[in-house]
Amino acid sequence: MREINTFGVRLAYLLVIAGFLGGAFSFVRLGSIAIAIGMAIITLANWQAGKSGKVERYLALAIALSLLAVAISLPRGL
Repeated sequence: MREINTFGVRLAYLLVIAGFLGGAFSFVRLGSIAIAIGMAIITLANWQAGKSGKVERYLALAIALSLLAVAISLPRGL
């Protein structure tokens, strides 16, 4: 697996911020998908660096995957 460098982590944080702003401006599906992907990248980067414990790793990854599942299952439009 390819190592996630600091540039990748910064991009992931920007993706989370863009997802939050997208959700605030009524792009909920796109925003939650962006947040889920960014959160998963950040979690995997911390996992490779060994900065977190087992519970923090798996819980953050589970939250990111469940957010992605909810985003995909959202209805299209209002």
